[in-house]
Amino acid sequence: MTRSDPALLDVDDLTPEQAAAELARLAEEISAHDARYYRDDAPSISDAEYDALRQRNAAIEKRFPDLVRADSPSVKVGAAPQEAFGKITHAIPMLSLDNAFSDDDVRDFVGRVRRFLKYDPLKGPLAVTAEPKIDGLSLSLRFEQGRLVSAATRGDGATGENVTRNAETIDDIPRSLPKDVPDIVEVRGEVYMAHADFTALNERMVGNGGKPFANPRNAAAGSLRQLNVEITRQRPLRFFAYAWGEMSAMPADTQMGMIDVFSQWGFATNPLMKRCESVEELIDVYHHIEETRATLGYDIDGVVYKIDRLDLQKRLGFVSRSPRWAIAHKFPAEKAFTILNAIEIQVGRTGALTPVAKLEPVTVGGVVVSNASLHNEDYIRGVGQDGEPLRGGKDIRVGDTVRIQRAGDVIPQIIDLDLTKRPPDAEPFAFPTTCPACGSHAVREVHPKTGRIDAIRRCTGGLICPAQATEKLKHFVSRNAFDIEGLGDKQVDAFYADGMVKNPADIFTLRRRDAASLTRLKNKDGWGETSAKNLFDAIDERREIDLHRFIYALGIRHVGEGNAKLLARAYGSWEAFARAMRAAEDHAGDAWAELNNIDGVGEVVAEALVQFFSEPHNREVLEALLAEVTPVDAEKIADTGSPVAGKTLVFTGSLERMTRDEAKAMAERFGAKVAGSVSKKTDLVIAGPGAGSKLKKAEELGVDVISEDDWFDLVGEI
Repeated sequence: MTRSDPALLDVDDLTPEQAAAELARLAEEISAHDARYYRDDAPSISDAEYDALRQRNAAIEKRFPDLVRADSPSVKVGAAPQEAFGKITHAIPMLSLDNAFSDDDVRDFVGRVRRFLKYDPLKGPLAVTAEPKIDGLSLSLRFEQGRLVSAATRGDGATGENVTRNAETIDDIPRSLPKDVPDIVEVRGEVYMAHADFTALNERMVGNGGKPFANPRNAAAGSLRQLNVEITRQRPLRFFAYAWGEMSAMPADTQMGMIDVFSQWGFATNPLMKRCESVEELIDVYHHIEETRATLGYDIDGVVYKIDRLDLQKRLGFVSRSPRWAIAHKFPAEKAFTILNAIEIQVGRTGALTPVAKLEPVTVGGVVVSNASLHNEDYIRGVGQDGEPLRGGKDIRVGDTVRIQRAGDVIPQIIDLDLTKRPPDAEPFAFPTTCPACGSHAVREVHPKTGRIDAIRRCTGGLICPAQATEKLKHFVSRNAFDIEGLGDKQVDAFYADGMVKNPADIFTLRRRDAASLTRLKNKDGWGETSAKNLFDAIDERREIDLHRFIYALGIRHVGEGNAKLLARAYGSWEAFARAMRAAEDHAGDAWAELNNIDGVGEVVAEALVQFFSEPHNREVLEALLAEVTPVDAEKIADTGSPVAGKTLVFTGSLERMTRDEAKAMAERFGAKVAGSVSKKTDLVIAGPGAGSKLKKAEELGVDVISEDDWFDLVGEI
């Protein structure tokens, strides 16, 4: 087996350097899939593939906890909401659930809960609810004084799209609640479409010359998110209530009790929800629902388990993007055979050549699939550079009959080949050694420290490669970067081809150059005076931009949205950030150490940053850009009112009144940051019995040290 590609290695076989690179790749890939699924309703991989990516990310983070990134998928939820809708900030974030894929995973979940709570079996059974996991679109409904005042999608978990008028057209959603409800009530659930309604809708779409939806989930999401509310009104949407957000008073003290209350208030709740008192009972419910899912009349993709007692839910709290008190037990993927017709090569903004399988369209679970990712050339060949067989590699050839796997409505993965059906003239695929976009050499780099060959072949054309240049510009103006309205992929391609925009600074000089040009933008096909003015105005609106967006927009390798926010928070201003990156170029001294000590920034990210700033051309591009735009200093951490808000804490020794996980959760609830080691950046150490080297280090550095009891006194907890 070659060790050149971290993506094809077992987690146990990864070195720290490979793990860091793999976490960076996974963060970027999962973030892109989140945007396609949550924001665009257009997922491009199957649920099973997506879950596998998250599982691999979690496994690597468990083995290398010091490499967890600030933009890790384990701390992010969903994707930013669409600008076309108004935004609603959720009073309480809408988080996602961790997944279980086997009965043993469920047993592990219950075991973790018991250990976290130090739950005494003599207190009685630990009750857990089980309910079908609806495959639809999450929605939060806010009622004030019993009246529906707003409805919002999940969005990125913190902010969702305002779809209030659309939600009011759904019969399952009451416009008002009984008189005795709390003043503020947020009911959360899933908008979905029944199978029969979906079939009838598609028949109408085709009959009217329209394009049918791929599946009920996409149909429900697309129908709810219509700018024309009358279209939503004509769509057969339904709603199941299963959770809540802000509540001015709690009408029940258990999960099951809350769902009963929702039913009394007039909401549709799932009749299959059950309260269980053992792991085996949970598993029995899961397998029963799995066996009968085809008869339900709507799509589900698993079963959700939740700790029943709300006081225990509060104690358990949350970890990153998910509650500790709930988990989703997913169903297995679906599979089918089809023909591989061609392999196409796509060039990304970093120059990576990515092979894509073009499949004979095949229907799997009611969804037509025609594409699959083939990862890299070693995966296609089935062997690495050293000639050893690759785990997951297939020796895939055009004309092969391939077995694909999917569990939703999206691109499958190739999991097997039927070699008995291989055409006699099928040849091994010859991966190109030149870039299909510009003709430059495409090479596989050698890692300078490990000496291993990178699995990804990259174009060496750099700025002369139109695929890389345009992709970098598209990234620069993308939603989470400069987010320039009216400057999308199509416009970037056209402006680049016409020589109007070759680098980011050109965007901000476009109005001035256009005014002096003989070929004005307003006179070009597809443009007019109003649309050209709107674009120029939209560009000018982005001449001031948040620091983290500016850093992210630069497209520095391994620096995603999360790491950009982390860097902005750490350095505060562009001047301080740029100065520190230049000072760290020699990979030594305080600047290099400070960069590597930022939680979530490891050596791979640090190396990418200093390389970017050491490149003269990049500095030229930045100088030109900064002449046109101003990065706005990062905001300070919000003050929770706690004496530890904004401080960095370290817990060490044996904690007697709480588990280590509870201690971390409590500190973060008060606005503090918990670190794993003591440094000059540490503000406070909480030391229990048996504290050793960390306590000694704190004493050497003069860091304040308190006991566990002092900690509870400090934060005002009993």
